[in-house]
Amino acid sequence: MKRVNYLNNRDLLAEIHKSKNTYCSYVSPEDSDYDMIVNDIKKINSANIGKARKIQAKRLTARAWEAAKKLGNKRIKMTDYEVSPRSIKKTDLVFRVMMFDHITTDSQRKKNPKTRADHHTKVNFPPFQHYRINDKGQPVCVGKSHWIGGMNNGHFGNDHGKITPTLANMFLKLAERYSQRSNWRGYTYVDEMRSQALMQLSQIGLQFDESKSENPFAYYTAAITNSFTRILNIEKKNQNIRDDILEMNEMMPSYTRQAKNESETVSAKRRMTAQNGEVKVYSKSALKELNKEYKASGKLTVAESKKK
Repeated sequence: MKRVNYLNNRDLLAEIHKSKNTYCSYVSPEDSDYDMIVNDIKKINSANIGKARKIQAKRLTARAWEAAKKLGNKRIKMTDYEVSPRSIKKTDLVFRVMMFDHITTDSQRKKNPKTRADHHTKVNFPPFQHYRINDKGQPVCVGKSHWIGGMNNGHFGNDHGKITPTLANMFLKLAERYSQRSNWRGYTYVDEMRSQALMQLSQIGLQFDESKSENPFAYYTAAITNSFTRILNIEKKNQNIRDDILEMNEMMPSYTRQAKNESETVSAKRRMTAQNGEVKVYSKSALKELNKEYKASGKLTVAESKKK
């Protein structure tokens, strides 16, 4: 059977974009879709305008091709719906500029000159503004993140948005599928691991920065791994404390502690040596000689003088 990906980066990026838009304000709905991300308004130059045209032309081509496929046209080529970058006007381009200029300052927070955002109010994802180029060739602000109202008469807002239900279901699916992996599903506290992972995803879900990466799946998977490992370390620490208390009261500890105590005895070490033989460690040079001998004769023979 053909393998089906239950989640992909394209769908995740789309839902992240929709969720962030709930915290933003735009002049028109068309201004919410950006063509290119830059770190400074001065980088909206002729070179980046040409790149943005190619990006928008590629997006429009894919959108027209997918619309034709939904109509039932099977034998179609994407080249039949190709949009030329030259046909796109520069006034139709939207640039996302990563900036903190519209974020209010927080006097209670300690100012650190080494970082730009430390003296601003803490936000749930990197702030930005959207810019278009007017007929005079000047960039004009058409959208702001963490904003309520118009561009000139609005105000800062950080709690009026929310993640979309689809993105929330994606978080549930990510935690559920990850907990079914062979190295996690055997634990009795796997439900607590999933709960910790969902809480972590709800906190950092929108902190993904599209200007630095286009792989949110890896970003979320790393967060889930850290959450699962944290619960595992906490449970191991509690189990060690519980086993110490049981041993102090001359009671039987857990099977894990019993197996550990048995394997550390002198008789167990002798038995393992008798069954498996003496463990030998080779240096890097000896391993190279070992590979040469094996390739030449098919036998693993190395001089005793090279062993360590």
